[in-house]
Amino acid sequence: MNHQTFSELDSTSLLSLSLNALINELHDKLGELGFTDIRPTHGFLFKCLIPNGATGIELAERLGITKQGVSKMVQYLEESDYVMRQAHPTDKRGKIIVLTKQGWAVVRAKDEILTEIEQRWIENIGVERMQMLKEDLRKIVYEANTDKLSSKVRPVW
Repeated sequence: MNHQTFSELDSTSLLSLSLNALINELHDKLGELGFTDIRPTHGFLFKCLIPNGATGIELAERLGITKQGVSKMVQYLEESDYVMRQAHPTDKRGKIIVLTKQGWAVVRAKDEILTEIEQRWIENIGVERMQMLKEDLRKIVYEANTDKLSSKVRPVW
């Protein structure tokens, strides 16, 4: 797409394309660091595990997916040593899913990469415009989520 074509896009398309660009760059850089088995949907699950883990039912509710879907994702991440199940702190029969040392390494790498990307955006549009953009997006997200019982952090793809 050339610059002229981008100027004709509506805001939904621009937001979607900017998110795709960010996610693609993030995962390319995670891959360069050796995290080749992490997919964008895993990031949403990781977010739900910070800081102290969650049960499978809690993950399903927060992500808006089935318990079976969560179970498959957790199994994959467990086999890759990013998460582990441990005894629930208050429910002796239950299990809680937590990040492993490797899982926390991905979280730290993700934070560093996103900081680098945002810094590049600031160099491109300026710190004031970046702050305004973030504030405007916060307002839009806040307004869209008022009167909702929960704000699910779901993948959009």
